[in-house]
Amino acid sequence: MVPEECCCPTPRSPTRPGLLSEIRTPVCTEPFTNRYALAPGHALGRGKFAVVKKCIEKDTNKEFAAKFMRKRRKGQDCRMEIIHEIAVLELAKCCHRVINLHEVYETASEMILVLEYAVGGEIFDQCIAEREEAFKEKDVQRLLSQILEGISFLHKNNVVHLDLKPQNILLTSNCPLGDIKIVDFGLSRVLTNCEELREIMGTPEYVAPEILNYEPISTSTDMWSIGVLAYVMLTGSSPFLGDDKQQTFLNISQINLTYSEEDFDGISDLAVAFIKSLLVKKPQGRATAEDCLHHPWLADGDIPGLPTSAKNTVDEPIRDEDKGEDDFATEHTADPTPSCTPEVQEKTLTEELVVVASYTLGQCRQSDKETQTDTKAISKRFRFEEPLLLQEIPGEFIY
Repeated sequence: MVPEECCCPTPRSPTRPGLLSEIRTPVCTEPFTNRYALAPGHALGRGKFAVVKKCIEKDTNKEFAAKFMRKRRKGQDCRMEIIHEIAVLELAKCCHRVINLHEVYETASEMILVLEYAVGGEIFDQCIAEREEAFKEKDVQRLLSQILEGISFLHKNNVVHLDLKPQNILLTSNCPLGDIKIVDFGLSRVLTNCEELREIMGTPEYVAPEILNYEPISTSTDMWSIGVLAYVMLTGSSPFLGDDKQQTFLNISQINLTYSEEDFDGISDLAVAFIKSLLVKKPQGRATAEDCLHHPWLADGDIPGLPTSAKNTVDEPIRDEDKGEDDFATEHTADPTPSCTPEVQEKTLTEELVVVASYTLGQCRQSDKETQTDTKAISKRFRFEEPLLLQEIPGEFIY
């Protein structure tokens, strides 16, 4: 059966800074269930205004992920944001590190993006796994190289993701460990030379200092998040996480982090140097995606011997003057374990940063030395935050 399609291209929406307004993908108006059957079981991901479900194409029996997105959110028409997300996926269609868009459907209340199905799920699951099952440094080298290939492609096309985190990096398979797919472009923006882009958006633990200071966004904003992501993948710990959002933001603003013996036991000096090249307060001091791909830790492919400077020491906070002036650069549910209970959601929002409240899915990787978990004593917990932003647009979910 041939799907019904809009006869004319999607009309240009009123422009907003950083958003694309035209798409090439035909928008199907026939019922989604004519061609797809929803798979039984839990949703792959869920947010305030969207849900992602596994579906099967009836004609081919092929699996896909269907992202159902509400067009009206809090009384506002948000179709323009969905069109932008579709346009970014179209732009990245030739990049095999970005999730592939298969089809688009539209109903009176929703738009449905039919996306490639990444069987391996989020890399977050292995970031928080026990040491035996967690990523090895070799794994992180390979996966980060792939992430950087995708980010380099986006940056060359003037697109910034602005919500890079383990929940938005999927795997094509789990065993053997597959390749990565970058997902969820709901907060992405297009940069232009004509105007500066300033917006408060992202996930608190991963946002760059310039976001908190309401300074211009650049490709370097993503590179900060890559640095946090590398830290998380290697250690299972969140480097800037505080007891609350304000403490987290203060840690980020002051570059308050450590490279402890416990977290970096067995991690190479080059890996630590890689992270330090990205967690630099001034955006112009951070390595670019291309710089990172040529960094000795990733370019050489071999892991040097055990670290010397990173082991048995706790670094002082990184200071700007110590850095060189390099080039620019879902609510996803899980069953709580006995050792880690979700933290209580904050009841109030801070007006200064207009943060969207969210949940905590707490478990971080347990070291061999830990015999019991004290959630109060351990500060390096993960919080699954919905993006912080000036006006609510898509919530957190995979894809």
